[in-house]
Amino acid sequence: LLYLHLGSETLLPACFCFNLDVTSQLFCPAERYALCQLSLLLSLQINPSDATLAEQVPEILIPWGSIASKGDGTLRRVKRDWVIPPINVPENSRGQFPEDLVRIRSDRDKNRMLRYSVTGPGADQPPTGIFIINSISGQLSVTKPLDREHISNFHLRAHAVDMNGNQVENPIDVIINVIDQNDNRPEFLHNVFNGSVPEGSKPGTFVMTVTAVDKDDPKTANGMVRYKILSQSPMSPSSSMFTINNRTGDIITMAAGLDREKVPQYTLILQATDMEGNPMYGLSNTATAVIRITDVNDNPPEFTADRFFGEVHENRVNVIVANLTVTDKDQPHTQAWSTIYRIISGDPTGRFAISTDPASNEGWLTIVKPVDFEQSRSFTLNVQAENEAPLAPGIQLSRQSTTVVSVHVLDVNESPEFSPNPKSIKLEEGLPAGTHLTTFTAQDPDRFMRQTIRYSKVSDPANWLKIDSVKGEISTTAVLDRESPFLRNDYYNATFIAFDDANPPASGTGTLQIFLMDINDNAPHVFPPEVEMCETPDPNAINITASDSDLRPNAGPFAFELANRPQDVRHNWTLSRLSGEHVQLRLKIGALASGIYQVPIMITDSGHLPMSKKSFLKVKVCPCDHHGDCVDMERIMAMGLGTGAIIGILLCIILLLVLVLLSVMWMKRRDKERQAKQLLIDPEDDVRDNILKYDEEGGGEEDQDYDLSQLQQPDALEAECIKVGIRRLDERPLHHDHQYPLRSAAPHPGDIGDFIHEGMQAADNDPTAPPYDSLLVFDYEGSGSSAGSLSSLHSSSCGDQDYDYLGDWGPRFRKLADLYGGGHD
Repeated sequence: LLYLHLGSETLLPACFCFNLDVTSQLFCPAERYALCQLSLLLSLQINPSDATLAEQVPEILIPWGSIASKGDGTLRRVKRDWVIPPINVPENSRGQFPEDLVRIRSDRDKNRMLRYSVTGPGADQPPTGIFIINSISGQLSVTKPLDREHISNFHLRAHAVDMNGNQVENPIDVIINVIDQNDNRPEFLHNVFNGSVPEGSKPGTFVMTVTAVDKDDPKTANGMVRYKILSQSPMSPSSSMFTINNRTGDIITMAAGLDREKVPQYTLILQATDMEGNPMYGLSNTATAVIRITDVNDNPPEFTADRFFGEVHENRVNVIVANLTVTDKDQPHTQAWSTIYRIISGDPTGRFAISTDPASNEGWLTIVKPVDFEQSRSFTLNVQAENEAPLAPGIQLSRQSTTVVSVHVLDVNESPEFSPNPKSIKLEEGLPAGTHLTTFTAQDPDRFMRQTIRYSKVSDPANWLKIDSVKGEISTTAVLDRESPFLRNDYYNATFIAFDDANPPASGTGTLQIFLMDINDNAPHVFPPEVEMCETPDPNAINITASDSDLRPNAGPFAFELANRPQDVRHNWTLSRLSGEHVQLRLKIGALASGIYQVPIMITDSGHLPMSKKSFLKVKVCPCDHHGDCVDMERIMAMGLGTGAIIGILLCIILLLVLVLLSVMWMKRRDKERQAKQLLIDPEDDVRDNILKYDEEGGGEEDQDYDLSQLQQPDALEAECIKVGIRRLDERPLHHDHQYPLRSAAPHPGDIGDFIHEGMQAADNDPTAPPYDSLLVFDYEGSGSSAGSLSSLHSSSCGDQDYDYLGDWGPRFRKLADLYGGGHD
């Protein structure tokens, strides 16, 4: 029999457990089992021999076994599973560990040795090692203090096996509950709670809810939290303005008198205590609640003065006249603080408006329509101030919410005004110059100023008018013509200016509109001016009309008639009237040669005192196709060219030919220049190039010994040396038998090659003069230099120098060597 020791070896306590609760699955020690059963039957007053014993006595659950009654009234043990009741273990135990909890045994350990073990979280599963069991005795122990807030219960399974590991009993469940202790203080969710409530709220108004959490078991007093308010700051107007529900944590108002303008914020110190708020045994914690008193519109705006003053110049708009200031105790920059200004009287025409400065809450009184000093010199406005938000119930506008604004109008020099403007008059065209048309004057609005007005003309497109500077009388300076391009829809507009004599003067302009009525002053002319007609009789009719700049009745209908001269006009042409505006021109003869003909037609209009004019119709007679269209217009156009046109065409052709010829000549000259540049000496024989390769400014060792006495002017040469074949290269020639082409002293760098080449050719081709003279004669700088000329360089004796070395300088210097060193030849 596997059993649990409950700590008592006596019969009565063990059986007493059954008497308390038979279904609690507690059991008695095995050695007292029979006595316990008998005591149980006696306590239940049941006869053991009663056949209904099995039905009346509940099953007594014992680990891995139970007792039941037989049919004959005797007891027997029946094999069955059993569930062990939960084991309660207090948390935070301070006893010695391991601490014994219960002992588990099987009734089969009498015949053989068994081994016991437990499995599950806390034993062989994380967290491991909390519970251990003696494998031989079956004693279950706890190894360390338990924490209910970490793990509130453990579910283990007990096992019994023989020494070979064979299971001898079915596993049973062992549930260990951790009993809570008050080891955790309540914790508020926030250190500081923020809430708000409108000012003027009635008692009982909800403000906010605070919450504290206790980790202990909420089903016990350890986790039951109660709230209270420890302090309130400031304590105005009462020290108990708020209260808190000790169970829910709801904060509500308790007293009236919340006024944001006096106390904008309250600070409450709150306390939460467990053990249902028992101050002796419970644990406590504190937090802060900040309650902001929100603004309501319980203060109307009030003007800072009973009367405001402003001034404005007449005829000015969109300028600030006065600044209106108010005070409002409500929270700034809210609808309960922002002010709206209204003019309630004194401005029936709406000349003024008031806008609000959002930053300062000031009112800007602005003029939106011009005022006239001559009509109103001052205005008195009644202005009322109110907030954007309506006032709180029971609050009324005060007397200071209304004020008076006095506006003084300042006089300024106003411009003269023409009346009416524009002024319209109606006249007939054709009025002669000097005709008086009208008087166009202006009035000065400044009735309280004595000023003189003068007039002048600003715009007169056709220059037809003039105005008297004092009286404003307008007269003509030229004939008015309705057909002038300066008219628009028969109206002629002229602008005049009037200015006073103030300092500075003011001026105003006026427009005079002249409507010109038509008279018959324009003769009609044929239209269109040019037509085409076939040279054959059919079709050979052309419809024409007349154009007249005048209007009806001074225009059509028109009378058309062919002129009497030249005589062939009436012989070749005829006119047929189609209507009052159109006639038809036809060939009177059978055919007419192709060409251009000028047909004179006399046209008369229908105006009063009709006007007539001979108009020439240009008719182009040409051969036509079967559609009646001209087919030889090019020949006709050529026949119509005049002498001047032909001469102009010929001149253009000649000019074009001259330009082509000049272009060809210029291209040939360019080719010649390119060929001449290609005749330069070979770079290997170019002494100039050879000299530049040394890049030296001084001579070598052989050039250091020279005689400065040889530097002489050309005029100082010895007479015996002045002869052909003895003069030096740089000596100026003294004879003029042969002239070579002169070049400029500073030729263009691009022409140096040509210059040298031409000079060399001239020297080589002239048998009478040495080539060295012609090469350097152009470099002669003249006499008068203090340094002297290089042409004076010569030896002490003209004939004792050896010039054979010149032959080594190239073929161009061999002839020079022969001339100097070749003797008298």
